[in-house]
Amino acid sequence: MRLACSTDPEEPVRRPRRLAIAPRAAIIAGSALLILALALALRAVLVSTGTGGHEAPAAAGASATMRPPPAGTAASPGMKPVPVPTTGSAAGPGGLSATSGSVVVHVTGAVSRPGVVTLPPGSRVTDAINAVGGANAEADTQQLNLARVLTDGEQIRVPRIGEVLPEPAPQPGGDAASGARTAPGKSGGGGASGTININTASASELEKLPGIGPALAQRIVEYRDSHGPFASVDALTDVPGVGKAKLEGLREQATV
Repeated sequence: MRLACSTDPEEPVRRPRRLAIAPRAAIIAGSALLILALALALRAVLVSTGTGGHEAPAAAGASATMRPPPAGTAASPGMKPVPVPTTGSAAGPGGLSATSGSVVVHVTGAVSRPGVVTLPPGSRVTDAINAVGGANAEADTQQLNLARVLTDGEQIRVPRIGEVLPEPAPQPGGDAASGARTAPGKSGGGGASGTININTASASELEKLPGIGPALAQRIVEYRDSHGPFASVDALTDVPGVGKAKLEGLREQATV
């Protein structure tokens, strides 16, 4: 029997080596990853906060842009308002509260919305006209001194084309009322002899005339605003409610 023998030595089995990470290196790598994650999270928070902070002003600006203009600034139907120069200090009717030093005036005649308005001290005739919507297409503003400073309690009449305003009465210690021809200084409605000017007197002042009550006084003012100043005291009979007998009773105390 023959035995097969080999003289070659047996080769050892080779196994792959495993890479081992030192504990210190593992700790450093883990710390670096944790710091990187925290930095990314902080950056995301800052970016989202900054974006939200800039959106609010933009929204507020859009809201302000879309805000509609204040109501009540349009002229009456059929009338085209005529722009009047302004000093920039006027406010719309009701835009200011009655504060100390304010000026209250009554604007009548060829304007969009005749009525009483409150203005800041130092306002001028042009501001009062603009406060009631401006002069309409029938207005003749050439007769007015638009730059005159207003006085509290006065009445301003904007004449229509073809209408002639009465000359203003001289003021105590001075000349005529600054050339305004809007009866400033006649706001009390009284003449030099104690008579009442029916073209400039307010409703409460007209009540001082004999036989004129609150309702009739208001009717006289409304008629005057619609038809212009009275040519004479006799023209009062055109007002409903003023007859010849009543006219004779007040004639001595009325003037134009």
